[in-house]
Parts: sequence; C-alpha cells; structure tokens
Amino acid sequence: MKIIPGGICAVKGVMAAGSCVDEYGVAIILSPESNASAVFTSNKIIAAPLIVSQESLQDGKLSAIVANSGNANCFTGEEGLKDARLMIRTVSENLDLNPDDVAVASTGIIGRKLPMDTITPLINCALNKLENSFKASKNAAEAIMTTDTVPKEFAVEIELKTGEKVRIGGITKGSGMIAPNMGTLLSFITTDVKASPQELKTALKEAVDNTLNLVVIDGDISTNDTVILMANGRSGRIDENFQEALEYVCSNLARMIAKDGEGATKLMEVEVKGAKTFHDAKKAAKSIVTSPLFKSALFGSDPNWGRIMAAVGYSGAEIDEKLITVTLESEDKQIEIVETGVVKAFEGSEELEVAEKIMKQNEIKIIVDLSLGKFKATAYGCDLSYEYVRINAEYSS
Repeated sequence: MKIIPGGICAVKGVMAAGSCVDEYGVAIILSPESNASAVFTSNKIIAAPLIVSQESLQDGKLSAIVANSGNANCFTGEEGLKDARLMIRTVSENLDLNPDDVAVASTGIIGRKLPMDTITPLINCALNKLENSFKASKNAAEAIMTTDTVPKEFAVEIELKTGEKVRIGGITKGSGMIAPNMGTLLSFITTDVKASPQELKTALKEAVDNTLNLVVIDGDISTNDTVILMANGRSGRIDENFQEALEYVCSNLARMIAKDGEGATKLMEVEVKGAKTFHDAKKAAKSIVTSPLFKSALFGSDPNWGRIMAAVGYSGAEIDEKLITVTLESEDKQIEIVETGVVKAFEGSEELEVAEKIMKQNEIKIIVDLSLGKFKATAYGCDLSYEYVRINAEYSS
C-alpha cells in the first residue's frame, strides 16, 4: 500500500472544485456513471439534504456530489427540501446529468434557512473550476470546513490480488458535534475499483464501523452525518486488499478529525485489545474517548487511570478488573500504569513520573488489555479544553 497525494482527485476520472465566501463554501465532486453507496446519521432529526440524497442513492448510481458549509439546512421543513433539490438541479443542468444521479450534503448551523442567494453563485463558481488536480481536491476539502482549522484529505494506491492497481482517495470535514453512529461527519471517498452497489455498501459499512464511527470529539451525534463512496470502475475488481485499503483511508481521515477537534490541544488514540468480542472492544474504546472526565484529565496532563477504568467499567463490555492492564504510550516512551488489576503509577513511583511526562505530549496512545479474548478496536479522540467551550458558546452568534 502506497500513500499518494491528491485526495479524491488521486483517482483518474474524478474532478472536483471548491468555492468559498465568508463563512460559506460549496464543494462539487464529479465522478460520472459511478456505482455508489452511503451511510447516514442515526439521529432521528435528519437534515433535508440527507432525505434527498437517500432518494438519489436508491439505485446505487451516482455521478456527482454537491456539498455546502455554513448552514446545515436542517429543521427547515419543506423549504429546506426544495433548496436541497435546487442545489442538485443547478449541478445536474450545468453538467447535463440526471438529477437522480446527484447527491447533496450540508454542514453548519442547524435551524436556519439555507441562503440560496449565496449558495447558488458559489455552486456556479465551483462548476466553472472543475478539474482533476491536487489543488482541486484541496479546494473541495477547504470548502466543506466549518470550525475545522485544516483541510483533511488522504489517498492510497494498492495492488489487488490480480496485480492490478487501484486508487482510493477521500476528503472529510469535522471538528465538533462528533460522535458518529452509522454515519460520520461529511466524508466523500472516490475509487476506480470495479464493484456493484451492494459490494460497495458492504465494504463501506464495515470500514466506517471500524474506523470513522470510532472517533469522538464531544459525544454529540450530528443531524447531517454523511459518508459517500463512489466507484467509477476504471480498474480491477474489488477484493480483500481493497477492503483493507478502504479501512486504512478511513482510519487516517478519522485520526485527522480527532487531531483537529474543536479547541483540541492533544490527540488520543485508544486501543482496547484482549476483548471477548469485537463489539466489546469497540464499546470500551469509544467509552474512554467519550468520557468528559478523562478528556479533561488529558487536557490537564493527568494520567488518571481511575477515569480510564471507570469508563471501561460503564461501557457495557464484559470485563474482569483483576485482569486489566493499562499502558500509556507516546512517541518515545511507554509505561504500564495498571498491570493485571494492580495500580503501578502510585504517588512517588517511577511509573507515575514517566506517565506524567507522556501525558504532556501532543499525541498520546492509551492501550487497555482486557485479557479475555482476541478481539481489538481503536478509537480516536481529543482533550476537552476551555477553547472548546468558547467556540461552541459563540458558534451561532
């Protein structure tokens, strides 16, 4: 597997563009006559673009995506649905596409009318800039940013079992209101693999469930979570190598999101291993990265093993506290703070001294070994800082 530049435009046949003005942006991704699949939020309050995109994706075919930032077009009633369809119509008419082959996505403030007098000119501007280039992918990634501080894109080239080379590229946005459940933020992934819509659905659901659904910033599930996978079929047939690469792309996008969490000063990666089931491993890992108490401890550089153990205990995973080992790890240090149920990082110990140094780093890995089985899962999160409160206190002002 080779990491390559270009994001969504690393894939031949894919064009993209982004256009921004003030707090609004529009991204367009064009991958004509692609098979496609998507997953969406499990929130029962569903934004208008998700309703419309679900209709577009019913036949598993897609040629383009139009996405805006600055306004979620959620809780906007029939007018919101009309605006979402107008976004699709503007793109389909300009690109001579069937409207049913265009998906729409939005992100931003909930409950406000979509300002079409701003969005429509941005769509037209982006349509005039469509191209297959590294710059185009980056511009699209920038156009969907809200409180993100950096654009997020990633791409790989892999070799299938047949020897044919396939590319996968993705862009994503997300910095706050993140606790994905079945969908995740806004993520758009392109590939040249040959695959049926059903094969893509199976591959995407597994990849998202194992990666992007395990990133938590603040524990809030968005009304607009959307991830779409488009495959133009210009290369070889889907196989296990593709699945591994898709999960690798998604895990890197997840890590970028966690690192850029609203107000974040530290990235945490939590690996839970030795679980009796994969579901148990995921529940325990996600519980730790969601815990406000441990996120606060992370901000304060406190190796608070008690908060880790508490989060594991209420996660719903099967555990035996006498078997649990907890390890902290940074780029150049590693230390066990709990070993088979016994605390090692007690006051005055060398373990506590090393643990405190690790917790002062910008990137920290927490490894929890449940010692009950062979399953493992990795979740991503960040600390909870004063800046997070400020950002969200002022978000809609």
